[in-house]
Amino acid sequence: MNILITGAKGFLGSNLTVNLKNIRDGKNRTRPNLKIGEIYEYSRENTEEELEEWCKNADFVFHFAGLNRTDDLSSFVTDNCNLTDRILEILKENGNSCPVLFSSSVYAGMVHQIGLDPYGETKWLAESAMLTHHVAAGAPVYIYRFPHIIGKWSRPEYNSVTATFCYRIARGLPIEVIEPEKEIELLFIDDFLEEMYDALEGHPHKALDLGDLMEEETALDLQYRVPVTHWTSIGRIAEILIGFHNCKDAVPALRMKPGSLEKKLYSMYVSYLPEAKAAKDLEMITDQRGSFLELLRTKNHGQFSLNIIAPGAEKGQHWHNSKWEMFIVVSGRGLIRQRRIGTDEVTEYKVSGEKIRAVHMLPGHTHSIRNLSKDEPLTVLMWANEAFDSSRPDTFTEEV
Repeated sequence: MNILITGAKGFLGSNLTVNLKNIRDGKNRTRPNLKIGEIYEYSRENTEEELEEWCKNADFVFHFAGLNRTDDLSSFVTDNCNLTDRILEILKENGNSCPVLFSSSVYAGMVHQIGLDPYGETKWLAESAMLTHHVAAGAPVYIYRFPHIIGKWSRPEYNSVTATFCYRIARGLPIEVIEPEKEIELLFIDDFLEEMYDALEGHPHKALDLGDLMEEETALDLQYRVPVTHWTSIGRIAEILIGFHNCKDAVPALRMKPGSLEKKLYSMYVSYLPEAKAAKDLEMITDQRGSFLELLRTKNHGQFSLNIIAPGAEKGQHWHNSKWEMFIVVSGRGLIRQRRIGTDEVTEYKVSGEKIRAVHMLPGHTHSIRNLSKDEPLTVLMWANEAFDSSRPDTFTEEV
């Protein structure tokens, strides 16, 4: 299947292009039914001849090219209408009745309610051209009136208010929250991509409720939707993103539910971090036995640490009432020993980076770990079910 993507360098086009290449090249194996050949990436830099050739050879067209904002209102017609007409004309001239998926907007459905908004009107006119093409050429046409699409690579001050918030908050810049109570529908880029794959496979999702649309609107039977979106207020978006910026504990995403808006917003937010904030210096505690480094401290998911033990040294020799830990040696050779309090029976585990094992430090058992090497450090990844609390350490010294 040869695929033409217009607006290939834009927010939607770039995300779809690189991910279709992942499927084509076998890096993404979640869509085994998709057999992708050529991917034609059309943008402003390409020629009319290239557009003609690619339309002729395409088996599926994603028409994303368009203009969201401009000071020159005539550019809306040039970018949103004229290019659409030309693509459909080329397809017709070459007898190519391949499916065409058109990126419209929720604003196209508002032109009869709010007056002639230039952007919404040109999208609505492009929908009309799609309907005409469907009837005349018998070609499948999928019209998506996308809401606010968010995610990595969205352009600040252009694609969405969420992208602007992410960019500015990540840099400690002020934001202006206009109409904080206004509810908007958000579509995350990964959910968008899954729907695009569904369309390629021939099972896109029809729009659910068309009953309230105006009779004079076009292409009602050709409208489709992405089934997973999130409704929230602009003020709530700002509140969540500011919370990420101000968070002082470990990665806040560890507390988020899978598929939640918060988790998706965090994925978007961190993609806007400047280079200086993408790296964080960690404090290492050192002594003659080696070093200890706290990697992540969480409220509900315990503490992750890195323990480096010097050659011949030993650490531990303590026990806990309710806290439990897991030791994973990733390099070097060591010996873990633990003994139940009140008994003399000692259990030993030989561990090394050559054969990764996870060893539980059991509650009520004093435990230790020794580096068996005379010249190499022992590196241990450690997890405790709760973060260390100096006011209630639950840690009691006793030799194994």
